[in-house]
Amino acid sequence: MSDDENHPSVEPLHKHSGSALHSGLHKKATSSNPLILHGQHFGHTVFAMCNYPALLTTGILRLEDLREFSIEDYPVDVRQEHRVFMELIDSYPGLLDCLTNGEEEDIIHLGELMGKGASGVRGDDTKTLKSAILEWLIPRGQALIPPLSQNIKSDRGFNHEVTGALLCPAGLDWLNAETKQSLKSSETVVRGDQWPMFLYAGYVYNPEDPWTGLLRSEILIFIRFFWQGFKHIFMSPSSIDKEPKATCSGNAYLHGMKSITKGSLAYIATQIQFSLSSSCIFSCTDTVTDSENFYHSILDLLQDPDESEEVVDLMMWWTQFSYLPQFFLLAVIYKQNSALSKIQEKHAILQERAAMGAT
Repeated sequence: MSDDENHPSVEPLHKHSGSALHSGLHKKATSSNPLILHGQHFGHTVFAMCNYPALLTTGILRLEDLREFSIEDYPVDVRQEHRVFMELIDSYPGLLDCLTNGEEEDIIHLGELMGKGASGVRGDDTKTLKSAILEWLIPRGQALIPPLSQNIKSDRGFNHEVTGALLCPAGLDWLNAETKQSLKSSETVVRGDQWPMFLYAGYVYNPEDPWTGLLRSEILIFIRFFWQGFKHIFMSPSSIDKEPKATCSGNAYLHGMKSITKGSLAYIATQIQFSLSSSCIFSCTDTVTDSENFYHSILDLLQDPDESEEVVDLMMWWTQFSYLPQFFLLAVIYKQNSALSKIQEKHAILQERAAMGAT
């Protein structure tokens, strides 16, 4: 697929009445609109939580100011906003010309289309992962006691042993009765930048080296690659439960995405956090999950120049899985469900008992 097919060109809205952008002013936008599709992709892979009309209108005005000033003269938050704006511009050929030549109402409408794509697909992902997360939490042939409902979330979060342990902030002991009760009663309020245990490999946090295992947990890997995770978030819904087809292309394929990005890693973590929580509605202002702060804190770390060495190592670690996704998927299933894994588990228990008897 050529770059032109991946990124349809953008024409100035007010000059071309037959363009897709202009027709959107009079007709209800559909999911096939290239701007909506690009909003979905950009939200998944670069930046998920932004006001697109505001991002575009302020961004184009800032470009005028930058003819006389340097971006380094602006506050940190403005520099970050401008970086996102430029990434959006660079990711969609012709967008800058459209913004430069368009009227204000055209620019706002263009942003609304992208925002519709980003918010719409985020809602779909949230709905899907609410039940999909149970595929990981509940091993096949087993049951949780008490059980977790696919449609009701009030029994999740700190109200359940399994989800509570995964959401417990790193540095706190979920097994401590006082800590557990404080989290359940909301006496202890968890901020979004107090990262949960599910982000860490083996769900083990090392206070001496907080980078150890960070963003390499089993649930992140599973949701990233398994049919209920990476495909749900980065591929079209029609490709989830069907055999792969040449005509069934998802967002990741359409936009040339072959490996995970910093934005997609933060996005997946945020979706998992919400799926495990007891909150029913994904909202940036939700004080229970503090999702927006959670998402921003992870993305800020991954974009921090002072952490570049650790971040490069982390992204390289994730990239290794991109080449053999099917093999890795089979390895996960093999490890969890095979007869051999059960024999090895039994052998390990016998060895542990023998060691205890020897002492």
